[in-house]
Amino acid sequence: MLEMALHVRRGAFHLDIDCRFASEWTVIFGPSGAGKSTLLRLLAGLELPGPSRGHTVCVVLDGEPLTDSASRVWRKPGHRQTSLVAQQPALFPHLSVEANIAYGLRQEGRDVRLARVAEMLDLVDAADLRDRRPRDLSGGEAQRIALARALAPRPRLLLLDEPFSALDGAASDALLFRLQNWARDKQTQVVMATHDASDALATAAEVALLNRGHLAALGPAVEVLAAERARLLDRLNPA
Repeated sequence: MLEMALHVRRGAFHLDIDCRFASEWTVIFGPSGAGKSTLLRLLAGLELPGPSRGHTVCVVLDGEPLTDSASRVWRKPGHRQTSLVAQQPALFPHLSVEANIAYGLRQEGRDVRLARVAEMLDLVDAADLRDRRPRDLSGGEAQRIALARALAPRPRLLLLDEPFSALDGAASDALLFRLQNWARDKQTQVVMATHDASDALATAAEVALLNRGHLAALGPAVEVLAAERARLLDRLNPA
């Protein structure tokens, strides 16, 4: 369970969210500018607003606070087991695909690292890319490897920001299905941001609807996105 109280200003934009994600998979849905990426970056500890300016960042995962008394997200290993997959893969250009995936496993033994890399490559259907460098990857391939790198340490909380935008529909659906099964098996809570209603509906998950930095609705996808679902069906089956 992920609980949060986030009240942060960025110029004229105000993110104001106080809620609880009880589902193992939550989709953050909303248009560009709704605050989806800002929300994920705060949960990941990549944005640390100071409390003196009236900001509040309080995050609790399974009863364990991820923020300290100064409302700053902890960065110490052991306090946080969180991985973020951003829209831009940001792979290490000087490392091979295999080395990129193994980067977060430096504390593990060699056999564990090799087995985990093989598992991740198989999960994202990229075993043939093991020895390539990031410059030799397509956009979709780079996104697959970025996801594999984020999953390798087996985080407790996985944050996904439009993770399949460079993949076609069939490839995205297949990877999403495998990822859901993996996350369920490893008991990893997932929060995925998207502006694509089909992605949200495909997960049959809890949906948090954002509108200008505020939580407009939170509940099952078929209820929160009923209007979006109707529009998709109308598009697929025009009169």
